[in-house]
Amino acid sequence: MHLTSTETMLGIFEEAFKGGSDMVVVARAPGRVNLIGEHTDYNDGFVLPVPLDRRLWAAGRRTGGDEVRLYADDFRERTSFRLADIRYDSWHKWANYVLGVVKVFLDRGHELGGADVVLKGDVPLGAGLSSSAALEMATARLLLGMFDLEVDPVELAYMCKQAENEFVGVECGIMDQFVSALGVEGNALLIDCRTNDYEQIPLAQDFDVVIVNTMVKRELTSSAYNERRRQCSEGVRLLSGRLPRVKALRDVSIEDLERNLDLLPPIIARRCRHVVTENIRVLEAVEALRCGDVMGFGPLMYESHESLRADYEVSCRELDTLVETARAIPGTVGARMTGAGFGGCTVNIVEGNLTDGFSEQIKERYRYATGIRAEVYKIQA
Repeated sequence: MHLTSTETMLGIFEEAFKGGSDMVVVARAPGRVNLIGEHTDYNDGFVLPVPLDRRLWAAGRRTGGDEVRLYADDFRERTSFRLADIRYDSWHKWANYVLGVVKVFLDRGHELGGADVVLKGDVPLGAGLSSSAALEMATARLLLGMFDLEVDPVELAYMCKQAENEFVGVECGIMDQFVSALGVEGNALLIDCRTNDYEQIPLAQDFDVVIVNTMVKRELTSSAYNERRRQCSEGVRLLSGRLPRVKALRDVSIEDLERNLDLLPPIIARRCRHVVTENIRVLEAVEALRCGDVMGFGPLMYESHESLRADYEVSCRELDTLVETARAIPGTVGARMTGAGFGGCTVNIVEGNLTDGFSEQIKERYRYATGIRAEVYKIQA
């Protein structure tokens, strides 16, 4: 896959809006893959994502006036809106991530103006690699550059999250926007989603992070994702009646959960058990990386996948097939689904000298099992 560059964006801008590319600002933001810590961010928990070397790009130039014209090169689509009349765009779903970010900037008192903007992405869409957060962050960075604004990176992440929650309508947590704003290539980013404390955790040099795309698209705005959030909130409500200190599932220990299962309907108990045990796994995984114990990381990934499959029920046949296939391939340290689920990708840690063989074998075996051609993306530490 040919990756985009600043020169590419300037050429696309010149073609889309004519008149040359003088004074054009170019911004970019990475997608992410989450090594471990799934569905914990909106429960005030811990996550461990890695920024991708695939990004969403935005190029723009101020035009004066009130109109913003957008061109999405990947879709060959155009749309426009006025700053004084920002409404949800039912015809161009991709535009709503831009519209939402612009609206948040305006609502917070930042002065913006008319502009021409082109967008292009290298992050596969619908694959659970956070193309939406990357688009939001690229848009935010473009606005900073075009209109000479300054916003702290953590605040910028929360502004993008607000856009996705309130304008797009996805009740996501902070992880995707946070790592898009603060991630460093070659490092995982440990994020405490309650305090916003974060730490760069270097990846082991002799291993690769390999992403395998099921090619099964999933739609985050579907009811299942928001339903999981409501179930977690219900678990907190029920547990806090007996444990007043519990404000989020982050505050629940495994002992707390086991002693108070009588409070919880079975499906709520399963959802809570996943989040509680997943937080434990994240902290154990970080300690393994700090100690250079990559082999100790692998079992935690398999445990995470099983918890997501059985307790949180967000896996699917294709994801399960990829994980079990990876487990049988030499050089695989660990594998799990990554992202919200219901399709998308798996993340795998593979011995670096065996990555090429892993990639070929998993594509071949997956196609034999499902009839689908998977895509494989490698992140080198």
